[in-house]
Amino acid sequence: MKNKIIISVKIFILLLFITTNVNAQELQPVYSVNLNLYAGTWYEIASFPKRFQKNCEYTTANYTITSKGYMLVENRCTKNKKLFYIKGKAFSKKNSGNAKLKVQFLWPFRTKYWIIDLAQDYSYAVVSHPNKKSLWILSRTSTINEEVYQEILSQLKEKGFDINKLKKTKQI
Repeated sequence: MKNKIIISVKIFILLLFITTNVNAQELQPVYSVNLNLYAGTWYEIASFPKRFQKNCEYTTANYTITSKGYMLVENRCTKNKKLFYIKGKAFSKKNSGNAKLKVQFLWPFRTKYWIIDLAQDYSYAVVSHPNKKSLWILSRTSTINEEVYQEILSQLKEKGFDINKLKKTKQI
């Protein structure tokens, strides 16, 4: 009887380990990002809603390369018919091909901002934290082709994201 319990516990632990590793697929950023092409205005198409984004509509992010070696980040949205604006900085991690950034909106706190998918023509980008708790789908236009959007969702599923948490952002 004692052996059966030990074997059962070992099987349970093995199954737990296997399912945890399957769900914890390591997130990889894109190979490289040309920051000159990435700079400019992006429209938020969908995201995992964060507390600070509650009731946000018409959300945009604007990236400007500075002479000091970082990017200026300006996020805007409309909340309850009022403009909400926050400015921060994005720093590229060395040897990451500019695909791994750290964003800072409040000194000294920085958070990881990984570009995990990027259209060849820079028409859309997908950004996340490596823990997969943050996710943004961005586009150069306020709408995105539905076929492209569905392909992005399919790729996100393959990467282990729970796409049911995605909320589309109202745009103009």
